[in-house]
Parts: sequence; C-alpha cells; structure tokens
Amino acid sequence: MNLNHMNLPVEDVPAATDFLERYFGLRPAGPAHRNFAMLHDEGGFTLTLMGIGGSNTVSYPKTFHIGFIQRSKADVDEVNRRLKEGGFEVEAPSQQHGAWAFSFDAPGGFALVVRGPDKFHG
Repeated sequence: MNLNHMNLPVEDVPAATDFLERYFGLRPAGPAHRNFAMLHDEGGFTLTLMGIGGSNTVSYPKTFHIGFIQRSKADVDEVNRRLKEGGFEVEAPSQQHGAWAFSFDAPGGFALVVRGPDKFHG
C-alpha cells in the first residue's frame, strides 16, 4: 500500500507552491489557484495545498511536519545550502534520530524536515 495524497492547509498557497516546486522538485498536477494547488512527486504522491483564508492562521501541533528523504548525507547538505542561498534561515544539518537531518519553518506556515537515509528509510 502506498500513501496516495495529503491535503495541507497553508497560509499562502502561491508561496508554498513556489517553495515546494523550487526546492523539492514537486510539479503541478493541474492548474493552481490563489487558494488551491495540487503538486505531485515522481513516485505518484499528490500533495494538495489549500488556503485557510485571510482571517485565519495555520495552527499545527508543535511536532507536526512534512518530511523529505534524500539519497545521501551530501544531498541533505545540498538542499540546506540551496535554502540558505535562497534566503531561508536554516540551521546546519546534524545527526538526529539516526539520520543526517535538519528542520525549519517553510513558507505557508508548516514545519519541514529534510533527512538522509537511515536504518528505516534505506
């Protein structure tokens, strides 16, 4: 069984869409709108981004995040470097829970984790 899709409410759909396309290679799976976008990855997973409205804010639990697994420690370092060059404040990767990883707050109001392979993920 594979996870097929996930809906992620975000504060700014265009900013979150641009960010996920630019830094994580997600591609549009249909036309985007100001309050809705559908993105997919090469594995067939679809992520929908839904705007929460101007008078609302995203309020995820402290431990909520989405994660991107990378093929190697060097790939984690490369994503980190690209984000820093893009103007994002991200801490350097470190050994976390058995993998080389880092986390940060992404545009749109959600947390994101980038990690390399470990004993659970190849």
